Amino acid sequence: MGIELNHTIVGARDKHRSARFLADVLGVSVGAEVGPFVPVVLDNSVTLDYMAQDEVQPQHYAFLVGDAEFDAAFERIRAAGITYWADPGHAEPGEINHRWGGRGVYFEDPDGHNMEILTRTP
Repeated sequence: MGIELNHTIVGARDKHRSARFLADVLGVSVGAEVGPFVPVVLDNSVTLDYMAQDEVQPQHYAFLVGDAEFDAAFERIRAAGITYWADPGHAEPGEINHRWGGRGVYFEDPDGHNMEILTRTP
C-alpha cells in the first residue's frame, strides 16, 4: 500500500450544518455520525470529518472535480445565492477562473473555510 490521505478533521460551530452545506454543494452524501464526527466521504474515499468546535480557524479545502461535476456544483452555488470568487484572496467576486485550461471557483462555508472546486491542476 502506498501513502494516502485518509481523513481530515474540519472544525465547525455546527458540525451537522457545515457537513450538509458542503455535501449539498458537491452533490455527495453526509455519512452517519461516528463519535464526535459527521463525515463527508469523497469519491476517492477521503473523509472530511466535521467536529464541533467553539472557535474555528478557517482553512482551505480544494476539490478536484470533472467538468460535469463542476457545472452541477457551480449551479448549486449560484442557485443557493452563495457568494463566490475567482481567486483565493476573494478580490474577484462573481467570477470563476480558467487556470491551467480548466475552471475554478472559491466560496466560503458557514464557518469561513475557503472552499474551492477546480477542474484542472498544474
